[in-house]
Amino acid sequence: MSKQLRLSSNKMLTGTAAGLAEYIGMDVTMMRVIFAVCTLAFGFGLGIYLIAWIIMLLSEK
Repeated sequence: MSKQLRLSSNKMLTGTAAGLAEYIGMDVTMMRVIFAVCTLAFGFGLGIYLIAWIIMLLSEK
């Protein structure tokens, strides 16, 4: 049985970072740090976060 990518109940905003972290088996805090660094340093973290959030919302329906 394969794992399903979905929003997590361990959320700060939308549950996207926690859901991705759970899906790949990574620490939730580290995933949030990666998103923050990508957003602040490189400018693309927020875009990736929003795309992942939309994908997760659509997959739950």
